[in-house]
Amino acid sequence: MALLGLNETARPAVESPSPSGARRGSGPGRIRRLVLGLLLPLVLALGWEWAVRAGLASGRLLPPPGRILAALAGLAASGDLWVHVQATLLRVAAGFALGASLGIGAGALTGILPLARHLLDPGLQALRAVPSLAWVPLFILWLGILETPKVVLIAVGVFFPVYVGVSGAIASVDRKLVEVGRIFRLSKPALARRILLPAILPATLVALRTGLGLGFLFVVAAELMGASEGLGYLLVEGQQFGKPDQILAAIIAFALLGKAADTLLVVLTQPLLRWQDVARDVL
Repeated sequence: MALLGLNETARPAVESPSPSGARRGSGPGRIRRLVLGLLLPLVLALGWEWAVRAGLASGRLLPPPGRILAALAGLAASGDLWVHVQATLLRVAAGFALGASLGIGAGALTGILPLARHLLDPGLQALRAVPSLAWVPLFILWLGILETPKVVLIAVGVFFPVYVGVSGAIASVDRKLVEVGRIFRLSKPALARRILLPAILPATLVALRTGLGLGFLFVVAAELMGASEGLGYLLVEGQQFGKPDQILAAIIAFALLGKAADTLLVVLTQPLLRWQDVARDVL
C-alpha cells in the first residue's frame, strides 16, 4: 500500500502482484471454485430426487427438485416470476441504497466524533436489538401500506450492520498510522483520505455485504405489509394454498438473487482492494 502514499520509494515492492494472487483470479481457478460450490447442492438435490422416485420418500411436504423446477418454469412461462422478481429487486435496491448511505454516515459520525458517539451510539445499539417484525405495525401506522414502509423497513435492516461495521472499523484503526500522518503534517482531509479511508475500507465492504444479505431477509417481512407482488408474496400464497413446490421455488429464487447481488457487489468493489496483500492470496 506504499505506506498510504507517504513513502513513495516502497511503492514498486509493495504493489507488485504476487504469483499466487494471479493464480487465484485466473480462469481455471474460478471454474474450479464454481464447480466446488455447486457440488454439494447438486449431490443433495439428485439424492432427494432419487429417493422420491424410488419410493423411499413421499415428497409431499418436501417436493423433489424436478417438481420445484417445474413450478419455477411454470411461473416463468406465465410471466409471474419476472413480475415478482422485479418487485423484490426494486425494493431491496432502494432500501439498500437508503440504509447503506445512512449507516455509513452515522458510523463515520460516531466513529470520528466522541460527542456524537456518546449521544447516539447507546440508543442505536438498543434499537439494533428490536426484531424486524416489531417495526411492521408502526410503519404501517405511520406510512400506510404502499411502497414507502416496505423500503423503510428494508433500510432499517441494512442500516445497523453497516453502521456497526463502519463505526467499529474507525475505532479500530491503528493509532500509529494516525501518528505517522500527523508527523508528516497531513491536514485532516488528507489524513482521512490517505490513512483512515484505506484502513476502514475492507471492514466497510464486509459490512455492506452483510447489510445487503439482511436486505433480502427484511424484504420478506416488508412484503407481508399488504404486498400483491414480490417473492415474499409468493411465499405467503404458497403457504395459504398448500403449495410447497411454490414455496421452495420462491426460496430458490431468493437464494439465486441474493447470491447474484452479492457477487455483483464484490465485483464492483474489488478494484478498491487491489492494494491488499492478505493471507487468502497464498492459501
